[in-house]
Amino acid sequence: MTHIEKDVEEVLLSEKELSDILDRIAADIVRDYKDSPRKLLILSILKGSLIFTSDLMRRIPLPLELDFMKVSSYGSGTVSSGGPLKISLDLKRDDIADLDILIVEDIIDSGNTLSKLKKHLAERGAHSVKICTLLDKPSRREVELSADYCGAEIPDKFVIGYGLDYDEKYRNLPYVGVLSPKVYS
Repeated sequence: MTHIEKDVEEVLLSEKELSDILDRIAADIVRDYKDSPRKLLILSILKGSLIFTSDLMRRIPLPLELDFMKVSSYGSGTVSSGGPLKISLDLKRDDIADLDILIVEDIIDSGNTLSKLKKHLAERGAHSVKICTLLDKPSRREVELSADYCGAEIPDKFVIGYGLDYDEKYRNLPYVGVLSPKVYS
């Protein structure tokens, strides 16, 4: 057991389960976009979705482009405030009207940030905007929002690994685990 694994209470999704999820989602994306005449833009939301995005896009044998945004609707705490969308790294493109944008996110809980981001991109003229998430916590939803592509629904537990962090740690775990409450309480 590694130093960081001692803080994992349980493994929620193993490496094999993550691989199966990636294969399923990629097949669905290929099915839906293979005949589109527009550019497919994979829009990775930093930092948590970086590993998921990287592994996912390598499974999509279609012409695609990659870009990044860093957004939040969090105040200074760890829970979404429902406040205005804060964009700290924006999408700087002149061809948004020609794009099918696929937002790739690590996890959806309240839905506040993603619902605002989807609206923001639509208002900027994107041809289409869909959401792909690795994890979904529907029990935490505060707004009407659902992902077009979802890896797994999970219980309301604090998860880490495979890009997800606590205090910028644990992103490098190769699986999704539940963080022991003793770490953050």
